[in-house]
Amino acid sequence: MSWTDIFCHPVWAFSTALLYFVVRLQRRGRWNPSECTVKLTGKTAIVTGANTGIGKFIALDFARRGARVILACRSEARGTAALREIREKSGNSEVYLHLVDLSSMDSIRTFANRILEEEKALHILVNNAGVSGLPKQISKDGLDMTFATNHLGPFLLTNLLLDLLKSSAPSRIVTLSSVNHVKGEVDFSHFHGENLTYRLDKVYNNTKLHNVICTNELARRLKGTDVTANSVHPGVVLTEVMRHYPFLIQFIFNLIGFFFFKSPEEGAVSSIYCAVAEETDGITGKYFDSDCSIVLPSPLARDSALAVKDFEISERVTSKL
Repeated sequence: MSWTDIFCHPVWAFSTALLYFVVRLQRRGRWNPSECTVKLTGKTAIVTGANTGIGKFIALDFARRGARVILACRSEARGTAALREIREKSGNSEVYLHLVDLSSMDSIRTFANRILEEEKALHILVNNAGVSGLPKQISKDGLDMTFATNHLGPFLLTNLLLDLLKSSAPSRIVTLSSVNHVKGEVDFSHFHGENLTYRLDKVYNNTKLHNVICTNELARRLKGTDVTANSVHPGVVLTEVMRHYPFLIQFIFNLIGFFFFKSPEEGAVSSIYCAVAEETDGITGKYFDSDCSIVLPSPLARDSALAVKDFEISERVTSKL
């Protein structure tokens, strides 16, 4: 039997179609943002990496709910394009672009100072921006570029904005992690690019584990403030996060993803759920799966002693920069 005969066989065709529709059904999830009537009028939200992919759809949802939305982006050109699109689609003129490079601690401090000077309140902070597949690069601060962008940068930004979030309570912090955090390891020398294996998503997985660990510890420290902090897995999403991988891997990812992965709009659902849903009001220190369910993260992410150590070391590293 030839390959043509196999691919044209009715059983193969039916099985493929069935699998496709089952996966599509699973991708829909159990919570629909369009059915959520929560309004954000009078609220201020910041979304990092809002110029593309998941971040752009999170920002668009907030804008449609009437929020004052700040797009925290590295690229002025792409950020401006996203700004225009979100304003046009939402009909909300209170959408603004502020530039920030999350791999640079100086840039983060400049961004945070501007927010503290110009904004009277902050009700939602979504740490969405992230990178994967970068080769070994050390930032000007002496940090591994992936760790700076995915963990230490968002960690510093969140801590610099904490007082504003507290004074604006009730407020919510949502940090995008990944189910891949279960494959991550904790080695604090990684922060400076030491003892790292730069192969496919190895470094990315490590940073996503730190996201969950430090978010859980932040939630513990924020108890009683009416500021919640949760981490989420958006699902396997067809975004530009693979742009640093070899062409062949990108091609395979995009080919498979076209049929079976979530779109960026679908990938934004779990983050929006944590940020606006009435059902998540008061819930903190949890890890949400892509279907908006609270699930247990990896054992390392549940180690309270490790969480304290991770938070303190992350705090010490970023405070010196």
